[in-house]
Amino acid sequence: MQKHQEDGRVLAGGQSLIPLLALRLARPALLIDLARIAELARLGEWEGGISIGAMVRQRVAERSPLVRQRAPLLAAALKFIAHPAIRSRGTVGGSLAHADPAAELPAVVVTLEAELVVASSERGERTIPAADFFSGHYTTALLADEILTEIRIPGPGPSTGFSFHEVSRRSGDFAMVGVAAAVAVEEGSISGARLCLTGVADRPVLATAPELGLLGVAPDRGVFEAAGEAIAARLRPPTDLHGSAEYRRQLALVLVARALRSASQRARGDNEDRREGAPA
Repeated sequence: MQKHQEDGRVLAGGQSLIPLLALRLARPALLIDLARIAELARLGEWEGGISIGAMVRQRVAERSPLVRQRAPLLAAALKFIAHPAIRSRGTVGGSLAHADPAAELPAVVVTLEAELVVASSERGERTIPAADFFSGHYTTALLADEILTEIRIPGPGPSTGFSFHEVSRRSGDFAMVGVAAAVAVEEGSISGARLCLTGVADRPVLATAPELGLLGVAPDRGVFEAAGEAIAARLRPPTDLHGSAEYRRQLALVLVARALRSASQRARGDNEDRREGAPA
């Protein structure tokens, strides 16, 4: 990569790059296949959370008991990605490095305050907070000679619940709007919340409890609907053949309220809404 710079492209799972090559939208002089680097396919514990090698297949992470225990939001979001055949080849790191603004995993790692480890042969490793990694449509903080090597996700905090909801035209399609949410509830009040939307901008859109007026209030439907209205009002989503900007704002309003409600229920140990995507 250091030698070829912009002329080389990294091949991970190939679920994004191969279609681009087939359509002649990408024409690199060199493909650099990462499949034989075993160190990049390791999944294990990390300081109470988990470490996911960039080449860990999405289906492997989806089926992992460690991921379900240490990163339940990631486990919930993975099953929304395309179809099992795609997830069996696609990699966690490949999805993040591709940085599709409608993809699920960028929203998840931003919500969970993950750290992304990148490396080059010349400068060695550096760690980038997930919130600083995505810089625009299919654009990240990766430099030309760097690859993403590891995703480090902190363990779930006490009394914290997680939820992922999205709406797409068909099962397996990219979401028109998706919402990842984490809510902490202590002594009947919200002590913290982070949520991130996908499909509404050129990168994941983050909102926190203070911004949404959630800090220190009791979790109820009215509070969550008000938070949905607040974040929808500030969005400027795109209009395309899948839906108008107005429709996407309405989806965001509904899904934010739904995701916050589901996450708060889980934080309180309420199993009323155990199935992801169940109507709020």
